[in-house]
Amino acid sequence: MNGAAKGAIVGGALLAMLGGAGYGVYALVGDAGDGDDKKGSAVGGAPRKPAKGSGPVSEKEIAETAKAFLAAWAAGDARAAADLTNNVQEAQTAVADYGAKAYVAKAAITPGTPNGTTVPFTVAAEITYEGATKPLAYESKLTVVRGITSGLPLVDWQPEIIHPQLQKGDKLRAGTPPSPPVKAVDRNGKELTAELYPSLRPVLDSLRKTYGEKAGGTAGSEVWIEPAAQDAPRRNLLTLAEGRPGRIETVLDADVQAAAEKAVGRFPEASVVAVKPSTGDILAIANHRKDGFNAAMLGGRAPGSTMKIVTGAMLIDRGLVAADKVAECPATVSWDGRTFKNMNDLKLDNEPFATSFAQSCNTAFIKQIKPVGDNAALPKEAREVFGIGQEWKTGIPSFDGEVPEASGAAAAAEYIGQGQIRMNPLNIASITATARTGVFRQPVVVKASLDGRELARASRPMKPGVAAQLVRMMKLTATSGTGRGAMASVTGSDKGAKTGSAEVDGAGGPDSWFTGFSGDVAAAAMVEGGGHGSDAAGPIVAQVLNS
Repeated sequence: MNGAAKGAIVGGALLAMLGGAGYGVYALVGDAGDGDDKKGSAVGGAPRKPAKGSGPVSEKEIAETAKAFLAAWAAGDARAAADLTNNVQEAQTAVADYGAKAYVAKAAITPGTPNGTTVPFTVAAEITYEGATKPLAYESKLTVVRGITSGLPLVDWQPEIIHPQLQKGDKLRAGTPPSPPVKAVDRNGKELTAELYPSLRPVLDSLRKTYGEKAGGTAGSEVWIEPAAQDAPRRNLLTLAEGRPGRIETVLDADVQAAAEKAVGRFPEASVVAVKPSTGDILAIANHRKDGFNAAMLGGRAPGSTMKIVTGAMLIDRGLVAADKVAECPATVSWDGRTFKNMNDLKLDNEPFATSFAQSCNTAFIKQIKPVGDNAALPKEAREVFGIGQEWKTGIPSFDGEVPEASGAAAAAEYIGQGQIRMNPLNIASITATARTGVFRQPVVVKASLDGRELARASRPMKPGVAAQLVRMMKLTATSGTGRGAMASVTGSDKGAKTGSAEVDGAGGPDSWFTGFSGDVAAAAMVEGGGHGSDAAGPIVAQVLNS
């Protein structure tokens, strides 16, 4: 059976509601876009193609071009719709596939009020596949521009015109997916769904892609976003016919996840991860971002002073500093022609290194780069002791951090978490967990025993004395240092923290970083452009730790 017959496309109708042009009913055929005159005809006549002009597009050109494009799309006339765009090939394929491969049987397209050159519209579609029909409603928009060479007003083709979740190279598809659905449960057997825990949608999609066939389920039929990257999971939009899900046990904790979801919701562009230090189990993963990116697991940005946990471990291990030994903390320090300073002009006299750590004194760390005398020292500490930069196999896609070897001023910047260092909340939560116990345990979402994968391991252990001093300094940070305000709400005395703020080129403000532990839970958060660590990321971590 061909796709047109299977999707009940032939004879289907799309209703285009075209503003001032009134209503037009168009036939959508399965082979739309083949150049045949039988593609469909407009009742009352389709809007005419706008004429060539010059200069900025006018209001009239915007309205006419949008109406003509939506009419052609509604008629299933892929070629006519594509000719009204500035990317004929991609637009023609996408519009043709809307019926032939996404199995849209009928839809109502309603333009909204133009905002400059942008025209919003709503789509109320019905998708039919193998006898199952479900509605799919969404909002999208298009922008009209002047063609560079043609002079015609044209729709600036973007994939999200067809569906707002489509990115470059993605495709809208319907049918029987290759991976059966899964029922993911937390460590206590409670079901985890994207409806209850929205941040877990990409996590659940990844678990399905990796473990769906092994979990024993059977596939139904669905509508999904087919990602451009082959290793990325499909993003399910709608279930047409239920399959039988297989069961996947995760180490997530539904209660901690719920707290994490609520915590990141307080700030835009926020992410958090919680880890159990004694096992490496990931308890929660949450993001609150416009782009839907799983920055908590896949992000890579400079972590600011949270990196001082690793730098401090390296300096203590080499005997250059000690928690109770006086360390210089001048207002400024220079290295290789660059001057580094402390926040708020901080300067400490005759104070132990623990105080410099707790008050986040940059210069106390950078002054040690000459005594260290080895640009590879920090990258080695990060990789060999904290597992950063190894190939982590968490059970879902993740970025395991990067601390490249640098020289000169760039090496000094890395001592305080700037420069070329790239981290995400998962990495920093793991660093905190390692400091808390003195042992690196690679974080996981599902246990390694599920599929026999080999986890990353530290190539050398942290010395007990180093771990003890790190914990002592982090506790001081939480009780009387820069983390005091955020951690004041965390109950109990067994708690520690480290703040961070990282300057990012081109950003309006520094990223806010914060990490902390309470008992056997470690958490780290990042808020892009959130300011100082205690301002945004700190309250997120505190809320998660209190869960």
